[in-house]
Amino acid sequence: MSLMKMVVNICGVELKNPIIAASGTYNFRESSAYYDPAALGCITTKSVSMEPWQGNDPPKIAETFGGMLNSIGLSNRGIDNYIDTELKQLKDAGAVVMASVVGKTEEEYAAVAGRLSETDADLIELNISCPNVKQGGVSFGTDPKTVSRLVTGAKKAGGKKPVIVKLTPNVTDITEIARAAVDGGADGLSLINTLRGMRIDTRTKEPVLKNGSGGLSGPAVLPVAVFMIWQVSHAVDVPVIGMGGVMTGEDAYELMLAGADAVAVGTAALIDPVAPVRILGELTELLDLAKSPEKS
Repeated sequence: MSLMKMVVNICGVELKNPIIAASGTYNFRESSAYYDPAALGCITTKSVSMEPWQGNDPPKIAETFGGMLNSIGLSNRGIDNYIDTELKQLKDAGAVVMASVVGKTEEEYAAVAGRLSETDADLIELNISCPNVKQGGVSFGTDPKTVSRLVTGAKKAGGKKPVIVKLTPNVTDITEIARAAVDGGADGLSLINTLRGMRIDTRTKEPVLKNGSGGLSGPAVLPVAVFMIWQVSHAVDVPVIGMGGVMTGEDAYELMLAGADAVAVGTAALIDPVAPVRILGELTELLDLAKSPEKS
């Protein structure tokens, strides 16, 4: 299949293909040494707040069977630095950029969205689902009323920028949160973020992460992602960006069959820096075979 035929439209923004770099796993200085960011449909940048955040104390990452736990804590250098560096570098390179936003209050989410409305970021993603911060993150993303109110404020501040809301799987009914986000004005949804988890070192009898718990990602969470994307895509009528455990083109295709319009690659890129491009190639071949059964 020609890459020209893989164009997808997410909330009015044209992506040349459906593969996206997930937030927190792409860094321009490091990742651009391996591939051109414009080769992907979109780059989602690391979540950014108004002021710099230090993040959590180390150790922040631990391997586990079928994936990894992380408790980075959304460390970032603040919106001013982001606009002048990462965003500028990516736009100069010709990439489509989705800016991930985080805050400790609803007002901070709106303030960051307001700053981004003045930039050439293509989309805004509201990260209301990180399990590794004490204020904001998943504490906002589990209550429907809070979600709707937060999205409304950020959407108003973001001007004409499409707003994507990133959902947590750490809820009883993800469709309830999805509907609340759409009711609040969300143009699209992305899911799933990490599952809350913990490992304990049997020698020290202490958690392996300094923060105690962390977010589980990697291939172990793929079935959860497939199920929840299936649920959400049948519950709301907005574009869905799927993520969670995508390691191969076949995994990406599975999320698309579940209802995702585009697919973000995260943990795989931490293991193999060129994984997003490799997965794009594998997905292209699979879609070609799907359209031409005689070739299979």
